[in-house]
Amino acid sequence: MAAGETQLYAKVFNKLRGRSVPSLLEPLLGMGFPAHTALKALAATGRKTVEEASDWLHSHCNDPSLDDPIPQEYALFLCPTGSLLEKLQEFWRESKRQCAKNRAHEVFPHITLCDFFTCEDQKVECLYEALKRAGDRVLGTFPAAVPLVLHSSISYLGFFVSDGPADIIREFAVMFASEASSLADCTVKPCTKQLHLTLAHKFYPHHQRTLEQLARAIPPGHSCQWTAALYSRDMRFVHYQTLRVLYQYNPQNVDELMLSPGDHIFVDPTQQEEASEGWVIGTSQRTGCRGFLPENYTERVSECDTWVKHRTYTFSLAADLSSRKDGEASGRRNGEPHPPPTSWSVCSLQSLQVTRPLDVKATAARKSILVVRHGERLDQIFGKSWLQQCSTLDGRYYRPDLNFPRSLPRRSCGIKDFENDPPLSSCGIFQSRMAGEALLDSGISVTCVFTSPALRCVQTAKHILEELKLEKKIKIRVEPGIFEWTKWEAGKNTPTLMTLEELKEANFNVSMDYRPAFPLASLLPAESYQDFVHRCAVSMGQIVGACPQDAGVTLIVGHGSALDSCTRPLLQLPPRDCADFAQLVRKVPSLGMCFCEENKEEGKWELVNPPVKMLTHGSNSGFNWRSWTQGN
Repeated sequence: MAAGETQLYAKVFNKLRGRSVPSLLEPLLGMGFPAHTALKALAATGRKTVEEASDWLHSHCNDPSLDDPIPQEYALFLCPTGSLLEKLQEFWRESKRQCAKNRAHEVFPHITLCDFFTCEDQKVECLYEALKRAGDRVLGTFPAAVPLVLHSSISYLGFFVSDGPADIIREFAVMFASEASSLADCTVKPCTKQLHLTLAHKFYPHHQRTLEQLARAIPPGHSCQWTAALYSRDMRFVHYQTLRVLYQYNPQNVDELMLSPGDHIFVDPTQQEEASEGWVIGTSQRTGCRGFLPENYTERVSECDTWVKHRTYTFSLAADLSSRKDGEASGRRNGEPHPPPTSWSVCSLQSLQVTRPLDVKATAARKSILVVRHGERLDQIFGKSWLQQCSTLDGRYYRPDLNFPRSLPRRSCGIKDFENDPPLSSCGIFQSRMAGEALLDSGISVTCVFTSPALRCVQTAKHILEELKLEKKIKIRVEPGIFEWTKWEAGKNTPTLMTLEELKEANFNVSMDYRPAFPLASLLPAESYQDFVHRCAVSMGQIVGACPQDAGVTLIVGHGSALDSCTRPLLQLPPRDCADFAQLVRKVPSLGMCFCEENKEEGKWELVNPPVKMLTHGSNSGFNWRSWTQGN
């Protein structure tokens, strides 16, 4: 660390030590931590206790950015409490359940008082003083009730604050900005425009009426104590996706992250080229380390779940002012008025499904479509170098692990064509057969089968049909139009896929007469998201038209993306936001399913519960007995 910075922190320490209130910094310095990292730990934990800061420093001992002078970003929000907060939380839950997630769900209910700004770690306590001074100045004039007026437009729904009370609240925000500038040398931009509490933002237009009905159930005159809350966030990860760890994971390789339930991981969706399917590269908030992690061990949450609450100032004329402490500290991170822990993850596909149990007789009398993701693929388990692990120098296949299949089908250009068109693993074959067996037991009647041209999809369809005892009765129709989004495929060219002739020679019962909506040659590399969803929508139109029966189940075997891109056209829903789509698709496991039924009475398709349950299982890492015995 530079000598000038060391002298600066020494001056800060001497200033803090001279105060009457015991400093949190001194015990950390006594433990041997450098001043600049101790102050960083205090800022990152909300300057609550020495123990929290010490734990943070120990957890970040391998953090490559520990010595970097990167400050936190801070923002001030006016948050409701009490019965109004409860009603708002109820609206949050119901709007998400009935109308799916929108931008408002990303943050707890609040009125923004200032934009995010930076503050040096050694000056954070000055922000607390700025909050107290600004609050004390307006406490006597702060409105006993804050009138809220509902406002609705095609993409926004929320409460506007009436002019009189809004002027006082804006005055408080301006005072805080002025005090923060004077005491902490921060540049704070207070909110001077229309003050509002957002209920829904950037939702689908056809949800507007439902959202308005839910909003009218919130009495805007509910009694409420309003609290000004100072939050901070890590400015490096503002535009990242945030994941929360669900299960313990011990790394198998040096470039993987250790995961503990409750950890938060920051993921940059634009930097995932090196990650294999089912894996992502992320940075742990708990340790600051970066590495690979299995994505199905996590769920997506909101960025605000990682924000740290520093201090609050509650506006209450009935409060005993003498008992008010210096910006009364909250002993909890993201405690009230932050909503109770809630899953803010992207609306799962299952949450769209009707909860009534499947009526097999009713299903048999309706036209239905079952969209299934393929089984486990080899590169998902053995990485991008899987082909090198199972091929000899002269290009012959051998089985280095029992999860490799016994053999591979013959391809015109040899084994190298499998590199970007991998087959199912042995477990993938097992998964497919289990699903087929369960479908047979459910009693549903499969009448048509369509698959993506990817080998893993055709194999999955074949094994399902074999368990249904239909492998000779139903031909597999290969539809390139439901192939994976080509932007996600490795390389600058679309992968070399097996031709119908090669599939037939490999004993796949494929239809040679079916004319697809999109021939193989029409697939373009690195297509846009709009082109991809259009391709899937057109293909679904042809698939529905190709099976004119009034009853029976059409089976579509595709990729994780198909569960969304092939069902939304049926449901007459617009495409998802591209970033939400990418995150949602990553959560679809092997043999994940979505089931659509045609409701002729109402002239629409509906998502209902799939006819079979999900197959869930754990991982089984590689094992070398020789290395194991030598290591022990």
